[in-house]
Amino acid sequence: MSVVGFDFGNESCIVAVARQRGIDVVLNDESKRETPAIVCFGEKQRFIGTAGAASTMMNPKNSVSQIKRLIGKKFSDPDLQSDLKSLPFSVSEGPDGYPLIHARYLGEVKTFTPTQVFAMMLSNMKEIATKNLNAAVHDCCIAIPVYFTDLQRRAVLDAATIAGLHPLRLLHETTATALAYGIYKTDLSETDPLNVAFVDIGHASMQVCIAGFKKGQLKVLAHSFDRSLGGRDFDEVLFHHFAGKFKEEYKIDVLQNARACLRLRASCEKMKKMLSANPVVPMNIECLMDETDVKGIMKREEFEELSLPILERVKGPLEKALADAGLSVDDIHMVEVVGSGSRVPAINKILTEFFKKEPRRTMNASECVAKGAALQCAILSPTFKVREFQVNESFPFSISLAWKGSGPDAQDTVPDNQQSSLVFPKGNPIPSIKALTFYRSGTFTIDVQYSDASGQQTPSRISTYTIGPFEVKQSEKAKVKVKVRLNVHGIVSVDLATVSFLLLEEEEVEASVSKESASEPTKMDADEAPADAAAAPPNGNDADVNMQDAKANADTPGVENGIPENGDKPAQMDVDDTKVPKKKVKKTNVPVAELVYGAMSPADVQKASEKEYEMALQDRVMEETKDKKNAVEAYVYDMRNKLNDKYHEFVIASEREGLTAKLQEVEDWLYEDGEDETKGVYIAKLEELKKQGDPIEERYKEYTERGAIIDLFNNVLASYREAAMSADPKFDHIDINEKQKVLNECVEAENWLREKKQQQDALPKHANPVLLVAEIRKKAEALDRFCKPIMTKPRPAKPAAPQAPPSPASSGSEQQQSHADENASTNENTGDDGNQASSASSEPMETDKPDNAGSA
Repeated sequence: MSVVGFDFGNESCIVAVARQRGIDVVLNDESKRETPAIVCFGEKQRFIGTAGAASTMMNPKNSVSQIKRLIGKKFSDPDLQSDLKSLPFSVSEGPDGYPLIHARYLGEVKTFTPTQVFAMMLSNMKEIATKNLNAAVHDCCIAIPVYFTDLQRRAVLDAATIAGLHPLRLLHETTATALAYGIYKTDLSETDPLNVAFVDIGHASMQVCIAGFKKGQLKVLAHSFDRSLGGRDFDEVLFHHFAGKFKEEYKIDVLQNARACLRLRASCEKMKKMLSANPVVPMNIECLMDETDVKGIMKREEFEELSLPILERVKGPLEKALADAGLSVDDIHMVEVVGSGSRVPAINKILTEFFKKEPRRTMNASECVAKGAALQCAILSPTFKVREFQVNESFPFSISLAWKGSGPDAQDTVPDNQQSSLVFPKGNPIPSIKALTFYRSGTFTIDVQYSDASGQQTPSRISTYTIGPFEVKQSEKAKVKVKVRLNVHGIVSVDLATVSFLLLEEEEVEASVSKESASEPTKMDADEAPADAAAAPPNGNDADVNMQDAKANADTPGVENGIPENGDKPAQMDVDDTKVPKKKVKKTNVPVAELVYGAMSPADVQKASEKEYEMALQDRVMEETKDKKNAVEAYVYDMRNKLNDKYHEFVIASEREGLTAKLQEVEDWLYEDGEDETKGVYIAKLEELKKQGDPIEERYKEYTERGAIIDLFNNVLASYREAAMSADPKFDHIDINEKQKVLNECVEAENWLREKKQQQDALPKHANPVLLVAEIRKKAEALDRFCKPIMTKPRPAKPAAPQAPPSPASSGSEQQQSHADENASTNENTGDDGNQASSASSEPMETDKPDNAGSA
């Protein structure tokens, strides 16, 4: 089972794997720890990760980056529209209102969804992990921003499915950071929590998490974020400053040239990093645009002044996180800063002033999220035994359910009939299950929606669930219990609906009010109870819904699904002492149809998976074709050099000239007609060259190896000849005729070698050899097989001396002695058993009486 954590960043990605000695960050093909999050579409294949970054400058309009900012968002989203202004590739609105990415691939313009491009990067990260582990990668944990909506989380899961991955959990990035921080701390208290504020300022967003640590556990107290406050915003400040300056000084408009924009942004990012350590940094770019060299200079004070609108927004998430956690600045014991954008000195100054303490940097700012995700995967995996550490995650949004009342005047056109209830409030534990009971006479629908969608920048309605059909008796309503799940990924869904029927019809009206109300648990918080949540008889009133926390089951422990630990008893109603007959209740599952707005259907996911497989196959074929082309090119250069060097004596002049001409012909073909050929053509060209080159290479190889193998053969001959002629006593038992056979075999082999060697020495080096290394080796093995059994024959064993027959006088005593010896040996063999038996018999059994034991 694979144990892998993926940190999919806006700018770069990091892969971490769990090993027996801990968590390691995996290196990519270029031996780098970070892989650029870029997919570049070419004429014949895709270039992903490091290869995509290398192709970006040459092919900017087909290079897709910052995919994380596009996934799961509507095209009309204000943040998306703002991001598109700085992206070089083309994005349009699809039929469903979501963005479509346009890129030229395989000679034609094709469209891809952000989810598909996200899956391409996940496939590349999966490949990196597979190469490192030398095993298939399937299970993993993927870190996501805390502000990802339900639709964005579903999109990440769809992308993972397309890439052939199975995420065990989508983990918030700040929670992963907190896990990587806390699991290694051994000085945590069991009672007093250690409150730590984690501030993650990444490439495109800022996230704040306040977590409380106790021994063996972590509890997330609050989340807050700013979706558009990251390192790239500081880059944009410098970019627009210098774009305006160059337009004024050099009369060039960088914004009109995609490649010039990329180069200037790269220089601004480099300048921002250098300003973190230097007060003044110059900028010099050669041939930025229209063969114009540009230069500029920036002081740190000027940079901070330009960035003032961004810096003023840093305090907002900090204040909100403290308010949601119910803590003051004095209650925060430590502040940990991570993220690529956290190195700006002005940000550290703001954090120091706000928390009244210096921020700490004990963690790797770029790798902590990936390591935390790998740790979470190890905790969930049975492969590794991890230190006991519980992660109590909280949900960053408020989710409510909405439905229409069941009264006789309930019509779709009556907006006042819409009812709703808060099911999962902000800060609710993840995962959780809630159960709602409806009294309905037929199929009905439930909407899952955000309670406050103002800060989400997304439609309030998430999904709609149609529950039914189910059978009911005339003029009656069925009791339908609906289970709503907030799963480990932070996705809300209606998992199960059951309808209950009483098997004893005549007793239903008599006891339904008292027994059903008494059995309905009312353990829910005051703020969770809907206005009409009173236990109501199924008589058609609008007060027809009751909500409760679902009972804990094997999948959802009580602590995780929102049930209070004290286990409050359900409220009991006063009922008559009259004995009520027991009733059997039959529960039947009700069909539940799900409609998620904006999500991919299972058929679309399957189709995207097949398309991804086809593109991956095309990439593989092109890579293999490149390898074969490079093999042909390498053979041409290598053989040409050797013909004039080490192979010079092993080839005649005419043969050398013919092969040299052939090599030149193939080289010209490679850079002209053979520039773009198939894999099979390159293989055929290489085989054609080897037909002429292999005999030369074989002659050289035979010449260089022949001397060593002849020496080895002579050593074998000498050793067996010496042994056969030796007077050593250890060979005395071998028959003289056998020794003579060994000597004859040695003489025969020596004559064969001498004859062949004389023939070979008479030949020039450029002639095909008559004495081959393989023949010498074969002859030596045959000699060894013949001589070794003879010369290593074991010495025969000495025969035993015959015994004299016993005299009659002593036969009787010898028989007695033999009987005594047999008895003695029997006692020796059974001594242990006898001791055990005696020791066992020395202890009286429980049934033995004392007087009997004494008399015995």
